[in-house]
Amino acid sequence: MELLSITQAVAQEKNLDYDIVLSNALAALEKAAKNHYGRENDIRITLDKKTQEMRIHRWREVIADDAEIENEHYQIPLKDALREDKNIKAGEYLIDELPMVTFSRADAQTVKQSFNQGIREADREKQFEEFKDREGEIIYGQVKQEEYGNLTIDIGGKAIGMMRRDETLPRERYKIGDRVRAYIYRVSREVRGAQIFLSRTHPQFMAKLFTAEVPEIYDGIIEIKAVARDPGSRAKFAVQSRDGSIDPVGACVGMRGSRVQAVVNELGGEKVDIIPWSEDPATFVVNALAPAEVAKIVLDEDEGRLEVVVPDDQLSLAIGRRGQNVRLASMLTGWDIDILTEAEESERRAKETKERTELFTAVLDVDDVIAHLLVAEGFTNIEEVAYIETSELAGIEGFDEGVATELQGRAKTWLETRDTERETTIKKLGIADDLRNFDGVTFEMLELLGANGVKTLDDLADLAGDELVEIVGKDKIKTGAANDLIMRARAHWFPDENAEEQTEV
Repeated sequence: MELLSITQAVAQEKNLDYDIVLSNALAALEKAAKNHYGRENDIRITLDKKTQEMRIHRWREVIADDAEIENEHYQIPLKDALREDKNIKAGEYLIDELPMVTFSRADAQTVKQSFNQGIREADREKQFEEFKDREGEIIYGQVKQEEYGNLTIDIGGKAIGMMRRDETLPRERYKIGDRVRAYIYRVSREVRGAQIFLSRTHPQFMAKLFTAEVPEIYDGIIEIKAVARDPGSRAKFAVQSRDGSIDPVGACVGMRGSRVQAVVNELGGEKVDIIPWSEDPATFVVNALAPAEVAKIVLDEDEGRLEVVVPDDQLSLAIGRRGQNVRLASMLTGWDIDILTEAEESERRAKETKERTELFTAVLDVDDVIAHLLVAEGFTNIEEVAYIETSELAGIEGFDEGVATELQGRAKTWLETRDTERETTIKKLGIADDLRNFDGVTFEMLELLGANGVKTLDDLADLAGDELVEIVGKDKIKTGAANDLIMRARAHWFPDENAEEQTEV
């Protein structure tokens, strides 16, 4: 009766489940009972809530007579168990009731310590269970302690949140007792209890603030697609409306800017650019680089890069102070963005045109007019001239079938001569057949690899992607393609398990 009263009182005081508290109390009693009956035994205490009767039992697993006993205190052979219970079977438990012990003062202290420890663990587990599903929420708290800018925050009850210095806004300073609004970005289970990590710089903190301020976002009519922040300074916020009649940017700005101003005030004056989201990467990047104007965009999907050409007078605006505008646009869109002025892009295009014209003039032994025509039609190398359909080459204005056939003949002859020279060079370098015949490795790459000591397929597999790019050159292979090539080169290191299984079958 006394035990039930105590557990009921503790459960109410700690706001814990009664059965959990009772279970901890019985576990504490079992620990003390083992001091009398032997710690090596499986001693269990049960409590009948109706009769309020407590009993002590010893549990032993019944095993087959021919089975090996691993622990004589926890196991008993079937033949011995049958002497006590004629109906028992192997796999069941033989439960012997033991006399109730009289606990000494030392036992009482053991029970108390064990019970208190169990309650503390249950309390910490309850706190973790309460907050683990609250990741992504905004909470209010009060600064309890400040040390070198790191804050300990009381967020209600016994829960304590931690906000590191780098998770606070740059110009913010807090004193003990100050109220704080923050975002729960992680909850972890630690020995000391649940660790609740808070942030005011996390991109989703801004997203949650807008969700609270804009009913259309809360109702799901407007969707937040991406957020990029330079905390305390500037942010870009991409939104999309599921209802064509609702302007997502206007809804987030609010009447006379009231909604966005409420978020700006909470973030200490952080400027917010609200941007319409688009499925088209080029359009999205143009929106993200606002207020700068964009003249042209070139996408490289393999590398995840975008080349953006802007008018000369828009360069500083597109890049932003200390590169802030282009950096935030890159974070928002997920694309690496290179900014060029129209003058720089024109200069580069002229240089490429000159190089290609000189290549065609020298290799094909043609005049500048024909070379310029090939460049104007989009030809960039000799291989394209050699292996394009003759009819397509003859279709160029000023060309006929005879000119096309002659040009292709010259191109193929030059390529054959070049490949022969490279083959000789590659043999001198000692390139192994497995690397020479590997799909995706060109003659030009082999020459460069061999000169750098990469002579076998295993040598290639040992490289990192950036090492391969450095050896071959960025103009010859992109980082993504280099990584794919190396992973394929490593494939023979790992046997095909499925093939082995099929062979066994």
